Amino acid sequence: MNDVEFAQRYYAAWNAHDIEAIVALYSDEIEFSSPYITALGFSYDGVILGKPMLRSYVERALERAPDMTFTPEALFVGARGHTLIYRNQRGERTAEVHEMDALGRIIRADATYETA
Repeated sequence: MNDVEFAQRYYAAWNAHDIEAIVALYSDEIEFSSPYITALGFSYDGVILGKPMLRSYVERALERAPDMTFTPEALFVGARGHTLIYRNQRGERTAEVHEMDALGRIIRADATYETA
């Protein structure tokens, strides 16, 4: 799968709030970082490890933001993955860097948010 196809799957899964499809995008050994991880009480350092914790985070995030949507703005492709640039339902601009494994799943993700 190429990066454009992956991005389409990513946005479709998140915008449909399809937890199974979202979690399927990630490796079992996912390392995911975001300031929202701390804000939602998952870890003090903003990092979660593994699919079970990722699933819990996604479930809580969707409960807290039932209108969550991601609107794509750009896709940057690198040697080990890609970066998605999008806006969420609050208009926040996000850059999410994905490092991919050999099976085309996200093994490491880092979500960052534009500051005003």
